[in-house]
Amino acid sequence: MNRARLERLILDLAEGQWGLLTAAQARAVGVSRVQLTRLAQDRVLIRLAHGVYVLRGAANMEHLELRAAWLGLDPERMAAEQLRNPTQGAVVSHASAARLHQLGDLEADRHEFTLPMRKQTRRSDVRLHRAVLTAGEVMTVAGLPTTTPERIVVDLLADCHDGEQVARVLAGAVHARSIDLGQIAPLLSPFAARFGLPLGKGDLLLEHLLELGGAADQVIADNLVSAARANDVGVGEMVSRIAEMRRILEEIQGRHV
Repeated sequence: MNRARLERLILDLAEGQWGLLTAAQARAVGVSRVQLTRLAQDRVLIRLAHGVYVLRGAANMEHLELRAAWLGLDPERMAAEQLRNPTQGAVVSHASAARLHQLGDLEADRHEFTLPMRKQTRRSDVRLHRAVLTAGEVMTVAGLPTTTPERIVVDLLADCHDGEQVARVLAGAVHARSIDLGQIAPLLSPFAARFGLPLGKGDLLLEHLLELGGAADQVIADNLVSAARANDVGVGEMVSRIAEMRRILEEIQGRHV
């Protein structure tokens, strides 16, 4: 195989994978490991990890190491094929997912993924979790299959992360309006007792985390806007109605004291 054809094959492989390719993918189109090594020696490719390479011109790609780790977990399949059924393979999760969503300030010193099957890795910078995710728990972020903010919060609590850290992740999702609080409340029920709350009270834990993360006021404001729209009135008028209702309730309570 001449050099021009070799480089063309490499470019074609990397084109839809953020400039990345694996040795297994290269082997499938007739490129040997020796040829890959020579391309690396000539700085056409840069070796990122065992069996994973990046084109020199793509070496500054955002989230490059995370992308390479994800691709290396299923090195024979192209990224496009894996993305067609994301829940069947590795999904970016836990602290890595929070960082990809830009939520909170967790240290993502390891690349974390959730897979539906048992899998092992020799990489010390990769941590694998086993769980079956539903389609509603996975979304695409920066081109990678990633758990949703709701699932991230649940995973972090299940992984015993500090409450304040989880609260900041939750707050970030609230401020970005990327989380369904009605959906997440029941999912928090198993963790309520850990925070000194009644067993199974996910709604109380949600309130606690919102307060802890400084997002409670944002939720109230958003609820006011939603209520105003639903009743076809201005936010100011809605606030006045609520204030009047509160005044009436206080009067009624005062009569019964």
